[in-house]
Amino acid sequence: AVWITALAPYVVLIILLARGVSLPGAAEGIRYYLTPEWQKLYNSKVWIDAASQIFFSLGPGFGTLLALSSYNKFNNNCYRDAILTSSINCLTSFLAGFVIFSVLGYMAHVQHKSIEQVGLEGPGLVFIVYPEAIATMSGSVFWSIIFFLMLITLGLDSTFGGLEAMITALCDEYPKALGRHRETFVAFLLFGIYICALPTTTYGGVYLVNMLNVYGPGLAILFVVFVEAAGVCWIYGTDNFARDIEKMIGHKPGIFWRICWKYISPVFILIIFIFSLASHADMLGTEYHYPDWSLNVGYALTASSILCIPVYIIYKFAITPGNFLQRWKMIWQAEHSSENSTLTYCGGTEV
Repeated sequence: AVWITALAPYVVLIILLARGVSLPGAAEGIRYYLTPEWQKLYNSKVWIDAASQIFFSLGPGFGTLLALSSYNKFNNNCYRDAILTSSINCLTSFLAGFVIFSVLGYMAHVQHKSIEQVGLEGPGLVFIVYPEAIATMSGSVFWSIIFFLMLITLGLDSTFGGLEAMITALCDEYPKALGRHRETFVAFLLFGIYICALPTTTYGGVYLVNMLNVYGPGLAILFVVFVEAAGVCWIYGTDNFARDIEKMIGHKPGIFWRICWKYISPVFILIIFIFSLASHADMLGTEYHYPDWSLNVGYALTASSILCIPVYIIYKFAITPGNFLQRWKMIWQAEHSSENSTLTYCGGTEV
């Protein structure tokens, strides 16, 4: 099933691209897509959106990559996998841009408007503008079927990864309570998620989806990824991390990667997080109107993910023996396993 949901969108993208570039006005849309507007680099929202796009498409910080990679052999070439995954992801996003903007150019041509007037951001582009464009094409039923089929397969594929991260983490953390009853646990988990998602199917569901999209993972994932990067490279140590990778693939990562891990990536993520925090009140946009109290709900939703980390630090500090200074030093030290002991990774791979 995963192979189908992973590969089917590429087939549909290529079909839609072939159709899109043949439409009148497509060239204008593609020209708009490929023409850079350098002045927008001064806008912090552009950098925030770019970072969010990378986080959502590549998946760092969500636990999906850790959960899936835990099923690999210890000597799996993670360096090669990282390069291939990142490259394919960027090329896919680039290809999707041609598919979208060729049709936006067509819509602008038909409606005699500029592309800025035709296009929308976020869910509106996918569920309003693009279907409206498809409806004006000949054979619109066929194009609508394959377009929404692509959306379904993309949604299922993303759901597989997100659920696997949750299931693997909980089953390995509680092997006796959950690991031995994995099927039952997964069934209850899916039922709970289904019930929680039902409000998004109501008439006001689009407001809820937009709020979850803005206040759910956006700001929180920046904080989580920064803590991960700082924890690995500043607390555990870049050299230790590089030696661990050397044990796996036979050679250390280059100096470029180590500089990125230790300096460029954490600082860049922290800057984006600060800018995101400063402009967070305006993230809902003007397309949908919300009551004032909804902003507080949104902030609480964001805080629910961010506060998990400081709360765990406080918990770890409370259960660590020693005086205040000893506890403080101890909780910031990396936990090393014995060299002779068997290491069990979260996917069950043993070394």
